[in-house]
Amino acid sequence: MDRSRSWDETEESWHSPRPTASHPVTPDPAPEPIQRKLPRIPSNSRKTPGGAGQEWEETPRAAAGASGSRDSRSSRDLSGAAPPRGVQALVLRPEGREGGDWEGGRSHFGLPYGSLRGRVVSTAQFRVPMPSASASRKSQEKPREIMDAAEDYAKERYGISSMIQSQEKPDRVLVRVRDLTIQKADEVVWVRARVHTSRAKGKQCFLVLRQQQFNVQALVAVGDHASKQMVKFAANINKESIVDVEGVVRKVNQKIGSCTQQDVELHVQKIYVISLAEPRLPLQLDDAVRPEAEGEEEGRATVNQDTRLDNRVIDLRTSTSQAVFRLQSGICHLFRETLINKGFVEIQTPKIISAASEGGANVFTVSYFKNNAYLAQSPQLYKQMCICADFEKVFCIGPVFRAEDSNTHRHLTEFVGLDIEMAFNYHYHEVMEEIADTMVQIFKGLQERFQTEIQTVNKQFPCEPFKFLEPTLRLEYCEALAMLREAGVEMGDEDDLSTPNEKLLGHLVKEKYDTDFYILDKYPLAVRPFYTMPDPRNPKQSNSYDMFMRGEEILSGAQRIHDPQLLTERALHHGIDLEKIKAYIDSFRFGAPPHAGGGIGLERVTMLFLGLHNVRQTSMFPRDPKRLTP
Repeated sequence: MDRSRSWDETEESWHSPRPTASHPVTPDPAPEPIQRKLPRIPSNSRKTPGGAGQEWEETPRAAAGASGSRDSRSSRDLSGAAPPRGVQALVLRPEGREGGDWEGGRSHFGLPYGSLRGRVVSTAQFRVPMPSASASRKSQEKPREIMDAAEDYAKERYGISSMIQSQEKPDRVLVRVRDLTIQKADEVVWVRARVHTSRAKGKQCFLVLRQQQFNVQALVAVGDHASKQMVKFAANINKESIVDVEGVVRKVNQKIGSCTQQDVELHVQKIYVISLAEPRLPLQLDDAVRPEAEGEEEGRATVNQDTRLDNRVIDLRTSTSQAVFRLQSGICHLFRETLINKGFVEIQTPKIISAASEGGANVFTVSYFKNNAYLAQSPQLYKQMCICADFEKVFCIGPVFRAEDSNTHRHLTEFVGLDIEMAFNYHYHEVMEEIADTMVQIFKGLQERFQTEIQTVNKQFPCEPFKFLEPTLRLEYCEALAMLREAGVEMGDEDDLSTPNEKLLGHLVKEKYDTDFYILDKYPLAVRPFYTMPDPRNPKQSNSYDMFMRGEEILSGAQRIHDPQLLTERALHHGIDLEKIKAYIDSFRFGAPPHAGGGIGLERVTMLFLGLHNVRQTSMFPRDPKRLTP
């Protein structure tokens, strides 16, 4: 046994005594040849995992004391794990030390560096067992992870952002997706959008970033600004998550047909998740915007109406829904804009009332302290009271409630009413024509200002453009009956139009007059509310009218009775308790101008203008006899 070396039990390692004059340290003899053949690693092989100054190197067999021998150290840590298979001798070299002569530290085998003094230690000399296959794999996996972490030079350019709690006000300007055009080519911009889709391909990832009904393709590719880890992070962001992206707007040679921004794409330099969506969505947005015909032909998934309404928040994110309700907002805006320009005043009326507005039984009763009250079926009575108060021209936009157990494609128990009331000089047609012109101005405005939304909806629900005439076509009820009877429909003179007959009449009018919008005047008095003025020439008719779009009613209007005595008679005829409408009748006792008006259903106008098939598609959160949520 070599007495010049001893085992240190406290450090569990061999060490050499310090040289003295009486006991000089002599070099160890050359190591015994290794008995088993080990695979060799090329002398120039090296892995740099990224720890400070750490690297694997091959140490070739050499005689003891060869000061020029190469050394290496473990890429794992200082825990003393076994070296990789095939490395015959390992020495951990501190960072910045280039040679084999140093002091302090420990070798991979637990030896103090001071005892090695640059000598090569063979595996045979210390009889270190070779690691098992699994241990070898593990020993190689961890250095690879460390290596990957070290190579992530972009780690500050991506990640999940802390929750925005208004803790700061950065100067960052966010650009709208719809504004990403060729004019912004080569500009660096920040965009906040949802991740619509992601697709990883090699060292790059393609994202589609969506903002409302607009979307743009984004590219994350390994390069100066993005590492492999950043690409992987981007590819794994859950759909519908909200992200902030910094990127360069690049012009593309070939149009990107799947995006609204077809001429550019965004080359991502930074990406941060602002709000992470759950990985499992209740419905896929691509399925929700797929045309039904395409789904049936190709066997691809579509989303049914109940699933849409049950998950309305997700469904409203689709490009089609975004377009529908932006156009609907445009209808309200154009309605208000047109009437204000015509001298109308906007009013707000109560929705909790003491008696049924329309005199019927289809009202919702609510508990009002110790009494019962009703949800307004119409703002009708209050519009008229405002006319008696000399406002002359008024309109309002608000909810209307109808307790009708109708489960049709066009009925709701709550909808938005666009109501008009106006005093006239001599004939109610003055009002009727004013309302018709208002509708025409709305149609024109929609076609001029909302072409993008119209085209977006038409992609999923193809439809012919809406047609109308100026001035608007007006037919009397008796003329409509004649057209229907000629088409084989049997109807009495005082019968109301059924839904099928309305649609048939719409087809007949379109064929004959080439218009989707028309007025039907002089309805039978028997089918109108108690406050409708009778026709002085024909007591069976009334001074009332309906307006139609694509063969479906969207407005009901009439001249109102402004004489309190006649109004009382008509109320009694309809069986209405006079005490409950006393305030309404009394408002006409102090002088009331002749007046007329009408009420329009916002959801129906939206549905029919776009050629949709169900009013629930145009009601943001629809209410019908079977749906009270969400």
